[in-house]
Amino acid sequence: MHQRNIHNTPYDFKALITASPELLAFVFQNAHNVTTIDFADPEAVLALNRAILKHHYHLIDWDIPQGYLCPPIPSRVDYIHHIASILEKMAFVQPIKGLDIGVGANCIYPILGAQVYDWKMVGSDIDKQAVRAAMANVRSNPQFSESIEIRHQLDNANIFGGIIEPYEYFHFTICNPPFYSSKENAEQATQRKQKNLGHAYNVKRNFGGQANELWCNGGEALFLKRMIKQSNAYRKQVGVFTSLVSKSEHLPKLKKQLQKLEAVYHTIELTHGNKKSRILVWQFA
Repeated sequence: MHQRNIHNTPYDFKALITASPELLAFVFQNAHNVTTIDFADPEAVLALNRAILKHHYHLIDWDIPQGYLCPPIPSRVDYIHHIASILEKMAFVQPIKGLDIGVGANCIYPILGAQVYDWKMVGSDIDKQAVRAAMANVRSNPQFSESIEIRHQLDNANIFGGIIEPYEYFHFTICNPPFYSSKENAEQATQRKQKNLGHAYNVKRNFGGQANELWCNGGEALFLKRMIKQSNAYRKQVGVFTSLVSKSEHLPKLKKQLQKLEAVYHTIELTHGNKKSRILVWQFA
């Protein structure tokens, strides 16, 4: 984890329950006498992350519609801290403005960016319900009324077009792209994960997720190749582009695309528990 990430110790369930009493219903002592929740239960995962946001980040309230992606706050804020380190090296100063591509119903990156670093944030999404839910999360926390804006992407073919206004400048973009290439691919991965958690016949994702949050034609690699190609048109309006890349085997093709566009790039390795990922960072001269 990033050195600034406060989530590098076990959860303080007493403090979390004080901040969000509804979490108590999901907390128990396991066979090893460790206080925990059932991480295969999406309601428990949602309650835990809501409590984290209330306790550590002082949110008044936060919610997502049933079935939408529930983000693990410790790993999401890690991405935000790495973005901050990148911006510091580039000598950007406040006010910083960032764009979250695929903000989702949870609106988590704009919320964390605004709360932790006082950034101005724009979140975009193609899903109308996700846009409405993200707006509701902003309204539930008046401290974000001037710092977070949610925009609806009306054209599925565009990633930046129709969102970045003419002459508008963003210091960075951030993205957590769809992982899978199809619904079937996503469900197979879910079944493997649930089996590892001891729930072999439970096909429900503990973190939720709608179609556009989890899969797209061509999967993560094709989505990111399209993002890289389209980013070239906005080289003068964005300081640095970034995205999570869940599978390392996608990097060679992505780097080849960046080299073709003569972009400068590097990757940042991430480790959260047993999960490994990386941030792809690129910019144009």
